[in-house]
Amino acid sequence: MPDHQYVTYEEFGRRFFEVAVSEQRVGDAIAAIAGDEFEMGPIAQGPGKIAKVTARVKIQTPQVTRHVSELITFAIRIPLEIDMVVDLRIDKPRFMVFGEIALRAEALAAEPLLLILDVHKPRAADISIHVTSKSLRAEVVRIVGGVDAEIKRFIAAHVSGEIDSPESHRAKVIDVAEQLDQTWTGV
Repeated sequence: MPDHQYVTYEEFGRRFFEVAVSEQRVGDAIAAIAGDEFEMGPIAQGPGKIAKVTARVKIQTPQVTRHVSELITFAIRIPLEIDMVVDLRIDKPRFMVFGEIALRAEALAAEPLLLILDVHKPRAADISIHVTSKSLRAEVVRIVGGVDAEIKRFIAAHVSGEIDSPESHRAKVIDVAEQLDQTWTGV
């Protein structure tokens, strides 16, 4: 077949990996893992655990940056919008929180012929947030109650649980041989 430029199996494998784990595909897999939104709380906070924090977290489209070297790695940023209420029994200050989860991942090959997206679990330090409120009382409650740290801790725990879920496992592991068997018609 003189019309083709042949490559080694190793070159083919590397090119296949680079095409298979594009920023778009990884972003889609991360979006499938993260979902659209989740709720947290009520979580008891502050002195005597008197305040109850509840929040609705909306997950935005992941932003993925791929780095190709010996390993193919990804820097992933997932923007968040959080509508939060702190129930103090006498008052219910509302907060708007904007944040971002920073994740790292790498594309790996495994036996027998698996393509794996290994997503590292976030720590609270991998989550950045900006909290706004409309009253001085709400700001005092937020600071005294350590609300920011609790939001980060809860989001990190939630995302770590999602990374370990069976649905996430299916989104992160592609059995290439199985996929070829399903698509190869021999025609």
